[in-house]
Amino acid sequence: MDKDNKISRRKWLEKLPHGVAALGLGGFLWGSLLKDATSANPVLRPPGALPEKSFVKACLKCGQCVVACPYDTLKLAPASDAKLAGTPFFEAREIPCYMCTDYPCIIKCPSKALTEEAITKEGKASINNAEMGLAIVHKETCIAFWGIQCDACYRACPLMGEAISLEFEKNEVTGKHANLKPVVNSDVCTGCGMCEQVCVVEKAAIKVLPRDIATGEVGDHYLKSWDKSDEERLKKEAMEKKKAEDSESAIDYLNADDLIDNE
Repeated sequence: MDKDNKISRRKWLEKLPHGVAALGLGGFLWGSLLKDATSANPVLRPPGALPEKSFVKACLKCGQCVVACPYDTLKLAPASDAKLAGTPFFEAREIPCYMCTDYPCIIKCPSKALTEEAITKEGKASINNAEMGLAIVHKETCIAFWGIQCDACYRACPLMGEAISLEFEKNEVTGKHANLKPVVNSDVCTGCGMCEQVCVVEKAAIKVLPRDIATGEVGDHYLKSWDKSDEERLKKEAMEKKKAEDSESAIDYLNADDLIDNE
């Protein structure tokens, strides 16, 4: 096929919103494919995404966020992947999220599967509040932990010194030099993946994973009684859980077969 006759992914996606009839039919097809989708699939979502289960239900698979991304970071999962088909994701090692301050992918989302509310703290929306994932360092293959000087991930981090800091430790091998070990702050890391992309080893020693996979959960069985602020953690977790349940209930209601039949 002649190069001039090829339609790029971006051009193709731009035509999607105009195909209303096709999109409507596609919605039913995608719905059947995504019926049993769960958060077990380790994919990174765009900034501002709802919790995985709610996101999959709310996403229209329209591709508008993919078109809006100026770095071609986002792509749509292929139809062959029945649990994710048509939903946006990105691979940090290939093209990370460059954390646009105007977050066009969120703005363009018509279904609020991506929402400013998810990146809002203390009444202010900021891409720095995104929680796309969490960077995890594999110490055994990170050459900085070997004693070889490397701070590639640290310098690539858009929140340098905050999301990733360097821990100085005496090099026991030479007895003279210091090892500069990268340490990820889970409270600040956005999961953008810039660190993973620039990692110098063959297979990245620092990798971004979805937060529900990368993190544990204490639950309400344990409380740091010596830390009064830990009570706030329990309150926050309870509020977030209720918020997620309310969101899921609303989406289930809108997708209910009875509601569609009655119309």
